[in-house]
Amino acid sequence: MAVKRQDAWSSEDDMILAEVTLRHIRDGGTQLSAFEEVAERLGRTPAACGFRWNSTVRKNYDAAIQVAKTERQRRGQDRVHYATPLTLSSVRMDSLPSLEHQEDDYSLDHVIRFLRQHKNEVSELKKQQKQLEEELCDREDELRRLELENKSMKEQLTTVESDYQLVNDDYRTLVQIMDRARKLAARTEDLEKEHK
Repeated sequence: MAVKRQDAWSSEDDMILAEVTLRHIRDGGTQLSAFEEVAERLGRTPAACGFRWNSTVRKNYDAAIQVAKTERQRRGQDRVHYATPLTLSSVRMDSLPSLEHQEDDYSLDHVIRFLRQHKNEVSELKKQQKQLEEELCDREDELRRLELENKSMKEQLTTVESDYQLVNDDYRTLVQIMDRARKLAARTEDLEKEHK
């Protein structure tokens, strides 16, 4: 198994380290072989497991270590090869106060609650994402509609401007014609006055 870097040790990791190490102590194995087994299971190095055991975990399992050593001695004296396996549950819990605290902090119910809450949060985020995607589609449709409307209005404006130019030209022509007609009428009047 490839060793992966993990900075933080969880209480579950500590419990696995403790159970395997206690089993090796009880069975007469070495702590090094226990650390190698834990390293394989947790994806850590044996050195990291050994350091964690000696620096932190061991202090919480003094009573369990004594029970494991006693079991090992009893097995050696009785020459019994298949004794009842020592587990954390066979050690009196009042001798492990820090373990009780860890179990409270990281109980299965706590993990299940956390996972359910995480699932609800993911579900809520998916709903929000879907809603935002729908809003985005609506806005894109509105944008396309407005672009078409804008294009249509520009075409209309071009047509109106062209029509305005024609009407303006016609108006100027009409004004020029009316000016000529007025001037012509004025001359005609003047000529008629002169003939009279």
